[in-house]
Amino acid sequence: MSRNAKINALLLLAVAALAVLPLVLGLGDHKEEPFTGADTEAETAITEIEPDYEPWFSPLYEPPSGEVESALFALQAALGAGVLAYYFGLRRGRRQGEERALAAAGAAAARDTPEGD
Repeated sequence: MSRNAKINALLLLAVAALAVLPLVLGLGDHKEEPFTGADTEAETAITEIEPDYEPWFSPLYEPPSGEVESALFALQAALGAGVLAYYFGLRRGRRQGEERALAAAGAAAARDTPEGD
């Protein structure tokens, strides 16, 4: 197994552990909703500190259910991943094209020079 393959396997194992360990260890068992989002956690903390707090802004769009909200979040993540994949693929393709052009130019220069020099 190559060094890069070992690193990739370790990273994949770390990601899997981060996803599974909170569920296995029961880290959210003491809460009514164990794995709520950061917005809900922040709202709960603010309400405990200052019960009369009024938000400055309201959301532009309030999804009708949690499932729709989750679907929109997943769509946003997929679009972001697509944009990043396109960007990195474009960079790699350009770099490979430059390397091929340099190799072709080097081969052409080697053919054009006389061997006696």
